[in-house]
Amino acid sequence: MKYSYDEIKNTVSKYLQGTNETPILIAIDGNCAAGKTTLAARLQKDLGGNVFHMDDYYLQSYQRTENRLKETGGNVDYERFKKEIIDPLKKGETVEVYNCIHPDFVLKYKETLKYERLNIIEGSYSCHPYFGCPYKFQIFVEADYEVQIERIRKRNGEFMLRRFIAEWIPKENEYFRKMKIKESCLQIKN
Repeated sequence: MKYSYDEIKNTVSKYLQGTNETPILIAIDGNCAAGKTTLAARLQKDLGGNVFHMDDYYLQSYQRTENRLKETGGNVDYERFKKEIIDPLKKGETVEVYNCIHPDFVLKYKETLKYERLNIIEGSYSCHPYFGCPYKFQIFVEADYEVQIERIRKRNGEFMLRRFIAEWIPKENEYFRKMKIKESCLQIKN
């Protein structure tokens, strides 16, 4: 079943108002260039909380082994994301995050985010089974292939588009299919 932004926002808002549960984690997974980051930003603007980006947890060069890159869902540093983000959030602790614009992971590019009740994790691989089931809501955002390709071309340029088509889109699709990610989520067609 497909849901609109307002339906998702209202569902989460009602849940937040109707419970004292804390923390509440939401995952937004889906195709690259489908609108996951935009959805997370809108939810944060309307409902508050923190947003964490899976793109900031890509594999470092020493992790890009042949075996790791063949692994379904292995195209992200899910171990570090769980240790540095999910585990502290579940304990109500502050977290330190890096921005993927600075791939050297040096301290000056680290940001400390104080604990918030609502935490939105967005990006491909955010519903990775390695994380267990920490999420109250899992949302899958998808775009038609033609729309996806045009958005990537506009956002990343022609050279990077070729890499998306040859490498990242097939890896995501394998992850979605083999791990049945879409089937476990509320769905938004964007």
